[in-house]
Amino acid sequence: MKIFLDSSDIQEIKPLNKSNLIDGVTTNPSLLAKQSGNFKTILKAIASEVKGPISAEVTATKFDKMIIEANILRKIAKNIIIKIPLTDDGLLACNYLAKKKIKTNVTLCFSPSQAILAAKAGATYVSPFMGRLDDIGESGIELIRNIKTIYQNYNFKTQILAASIRSAEHVTEVAKIGTDVVTLPPKIFKQLIKHELTDQGLEMFLSDWKKSGKQIS
Repeated sequence: MKIFLDSSDIQEIKPLNKSNLIDGVTTNPSLLAKQSGNFKTILKAIASEVKGPISAEVTATKFDKMIIEANILRKIAKNIIIKIPLTDDGLLACNYLAKKKIKTNVTLCFSPSQAILAAKAGATYVSPFMGRLDDIGESGIELIRNIKTIYQNYNFKTQILAASIRSAEHVTEVAKIGTDVVTLPPKIFKQLIKHELTDQGLEMFLSDWKKSGKQIS
């Protein structure tokens, strides 16, 4: 399973990327709006730091303007992936770009039927939003499971990119299902590393070693 960071803050991304555990980055208009400076400069810095796919989203809602924006975004860096909303025009744009061998991430997916259409439109990735479904009393995990089953049934090549992740448990569950990619806010990525027994065990080991007076040399 690949791990992407869901962030547009280069100061957050840089230290986490040093681990070599980050395979890509997803951004969206809301995340970019929080950053000061030119959005092209921000995306270029991210794309230079992380060599994997960097999702950059169009803000247009009509097909023609989506294509114009997609062409602007993909010129920023070679590893930019065009992120498109799962709408009528978005699916048209996805299909158009797919025919030109331009990679896409179809976002804001909330149902298996939407995921089917994204795959048929030629999406490179589809992004089901787990946490937002959980917020309204539906199951984000069940959505991922259903999409995985359908894609396997028909050998769809579109990769499932689990998004709107709210906890380390979400990551475990989608990994068990076999999702291709998970995108995480930096806070959740750090939670994957932490366990209280790890901290307690390390503290005990170091305390015992200090008491022994021994040194590694």
